[in-house]
Amino acid sequence: MFSSLSHLECSRDGSRHDADIVQGTSPLGAPLLARYDLERVAGTVSPAQIATRPPDLWRYRELLPVRDPAHVVTLGEGMTPLLALPRHGARLGVPLLRMKDEGLIPTGAFKARGAAVGVSRAAELGVRGIAMPTNGNAGAAWACYAARAGLRSLIAMPVAAPEITRRECVAAGAELYLVDGLIGDAGAMIAKAVADRDGYQDTSTLKEPYRIEGKKTMGYEIVEQLGWRAPDVILYPTGGGVGIIAIHKALLELKELGWLRGELPRLVAVQAAGCAPIVDAFASGATESTAPADPHTVAFGITVPKALGDFLVLDTVRSTGGTAIAVTDEELLAAQLQLARDEGAWVCPEGAACFAAVGQLRESGWLTGAEDVVVLNTGSGLIYPDTMPIDVPTLPRDGVIPGAIASSLS
Repeated sequence: MFSSLSHLECSRDGSRHDADIVQGTSPLGAPLLARYDLERVAGTVSPAQIATRPPDLWRYRELLPVRDPAHVVTLGEGMTPLLALPRHGARLGVPLLRMKDEGLIPTGAFKARGAAVGVSRAAELGVRGIAMPTNGNAGAAWACYAARAGLRSLIAMPVAAPEITRRECVAAGAELYLVDGLIGDAGAMIAKAVADRDGYQDTSTLKEPYRIEGKKTMGYEIVEQLGWRAPDVILYPTGGGVGIIAIHKALLELKELGWLRGELPRLVAVQAAGCAPIVDAFASGATESTAPADPHTVAFGITVPKALGDFLVLDTVRSTGGTAIAVTDEELLAAQLQLARDEGAWVCPEGAACFAAVGQLRESGWLTGAEDVVVLNTGSGLIYPDTMPIDVPTLPRDGVIPGAIASSLS
């Protein structure tokens, strides 16, 4: 058995759908979730066996949707480090602070996980081209994995998306269009284009079932890296919400398998104050979000005014006793700089938002300081060079470097 995939399930009404044809959303317009024969998995594989496999996300193959190993498309993604952050944790009053660093994955962001599994399954089902809107990183990842699989890729991204992600799409041979608008505008264009193109699949966020399956391996890895136990709290930067939904799905699957015992960690959705529909919905008690009038943040990857899976994000946060919190651009940029100076890690602004949130949650008392806390850094700071301004002296050839000056580390 390579995969124990059983069927797809509507996230709204629980109805069953065929997993072996190309699918989008359910008839209700809701995301479809992959379900597995977990009883069979529990009877055929164990955590000890998984530990002997290569250190990539395909080590969890029975819990992934690709049926034939010949269709696996990989660039070596997965098993990113779970790093202790003692200096930064002490500064924030959370000594057991750790970071799951997705900046070290292929294409520089966690989006590679969803692309690896999504493209693999698309190719297995006979798709010839993938099409998607993107805030940058997802499009770059799917373009690269499509190239690896020999598929075509059609990508539309807001003109304000990080320039490096445009270059990555072009390098991978994507058909790329810039849109003078937001990701929703790009999504509308993609939907129209796919309707006129034979063999293309719309792989927009949660409009196909398998991106979430790749991203859930972050949850598997965290538990495995902690000796098959969960931390107390996981913070995740939330835009479209696939990552936090996926980690929750992974934890529930591990519980059902009997590989994880005890309470689930509290899951925290972190957003930027300039685009915080999930935070607003959580605070008001709503089950779905409302798009803000003027969404904007330097953390461009989480500029998602209205997520298709917003109700799943809110359920995830509430069912685990978690919370949703927003931080300002000024706070997340300060956190990004401080983390780099404390630990030598230059994270993306979305990841930095989570570190700013840790500080706020500790100050408010929501975190006591005794918890085992994991922050997901979803990408490399190298993708966002403009978030780190440079103001240093240039010396002439015959110049002299001055004597020792006070360190900028504080």
